[in-house]
Amino acid sequence: MEVLLQQIINGLVLGSMYALIALGYTMVYGIIQLINFAHGEVLMVGALTAWSVIGMMQAAMPGAPGWVILILAMLIACVVAAALNFVIEKVAYRPLRNSPRLAPLITAIGMSILLQTLAMIIWKPNYKPFPTLLPSAPFNVGGAYITPTQIMILSVTAVSLALLMYLVHYTKIGRAMRATAENPRVAGLMGVKPDVVISATFIIGAVLAAIAGVMYASNYGTAQHTMGFLPGLKAFTAAVFGGIGNLGGAVLGGLLLGLIEAIGSGYIGTLTGGLLGSHYTDIFAFIVLIIVLTLRPSGLLGERVADRA
Repeated sequence: MEVLLQQIINGLVLGSMYALIALGYTMVYGIIQLINFAHGEVLMVGALTAWSVIGMMQAAMPGAPGWVILILAMLIACVVAAALNFVIEKVAYRPLRNSPRLAPLITAIGMSILLQTLAMIIWKPNYKPFPTLLPSAPFNVGGAYITPTQIMILSVTAVSLALLMYLVHYTKIGRAMRATAENPRVAGLMGVKPDVVISATFIIGAVLAAIAGVMYASNYGTAQHTMGFLPGLKAFTAAVFGGIGNLGGAVLGGLLLGLIEAIGSGYIGTLTGGLLGSHYTDIFAFIVLIIVLTLRPSGLLGERVADRA
């Protein structure tokens, strides 16, 4: 039971990060029917920006508490990621908005490679140890252990998701986003500015990705220019798993995918008689994707975005 509980804790931590990234995918898809494959690289830029800021702040303020440095670094990373995603939407996606769907898809893949290359030039290709700014002593929970960093990840994720749901359902920009998702032409006739809404959606998605990037680097203790590719791909899987275009589906898909990966990696060696080890954990995300696309292409919660006229 201790092993199972430990894997459930690990899965919730991992799944909460997937959920934050998946929300960026599903929000953009719900508004403009685009899969932003450069989203994982926005996560990477956020993590590397935080790494740089933490290094500068530790040198400038050697006595500052670790949690203060982490919060400030996360805020700066969110600003940089938001500005980057805003520029990406303006430069790479907006000119292709009325083009065939294949054109922006190829552009998104190209933007992903471009951002990886630029990050490699700016931050160099070597792995960077991400500083441990919170206490490392774990807490015992029923025989399993959870670290302060993991508690921070779960808490920040819960607060971020609550703020996002409030934003979407109870604010003016949220109503504009839902109206644009339903029908951008009619929303434009009713006074909504679709370009502003789309830019806001990219900015919100970038902020969530930057938060996830900083937490991902804090949890695993490393950052590098290719770190966003696999989490981005798995978060896209989570968005499809839960129902692309559905915010609740993205959260559910992310949490379930994290639990499947963590529990699977804990027991795969026993189930296969030692043939496969925990380093095969990445296969679970894509097995889930194949099964979902085969049995329920719309995802667990379906898609609530209406067809456009």
